Amino acid sequence: MTEHTSSSPEDTERIAAQLAAELRPGDVVTVSGELGSGKTTFVRGACRALGVEGPVTSPTFTIGHRYRGAVDVSHLDLYRFESVSPAEWGDLEPYFDGAVCFVEWPEAAGEALPAPRFRVTLRHEGEDRRMIEIEGADARV
Repeated sequence: MTEHTSSSPEDTERIAAQLAAELRPGDVVTVSGELGSGKTTFVRGACRALGVEGPVTSPTFTIGHRYRGAVDVSHLDLYRFESVSPAEWGDLEPYFDGAVCFVEWPEAAGEALPAPRFRVTLRHEGEDRRMIEIEGADARV
C-alpha cells in the first residue's frame, strides 16, 4: 500500500494520473471514501492521463459513464444502491468490456464486482487536505 497527501484537486488529479500510467483495458479500480473526499476528482485525473478530453463528471444519477480516449474508460457510481441485483448487474457488465473501469462506492456490488487491480481510498485530513491510499499487489505509485 502507498499513501499520498493531496493539498488540492490538482494534486489529487496528478496522483491519479500516475496510477493511470499503470492501467490497461480490463483493469478495475475501486474508489472509496466519504462524500466530498475527491473520488470523482481522482477519476477525472486518471481519465485525463488516459486521453479523455471531454468533461468527466460524477455519474451518481446515471450510474455509469463511458469515455473514449487513448484507452476507453468506464466510470460507475453505485452510491444509490444498497446492493446490486443480478438483473442490475447485467446492465452494468458492459461497462467493464474493453475499458479501464473505475467504480465509486464499490461495496454495493458485493461479490459481483470483478477483482480490482487497485483499491483507492480517499479520506479528509483537514479542510483542504486528503489522504489517498492505493492498494494493489503491483502498485508502484
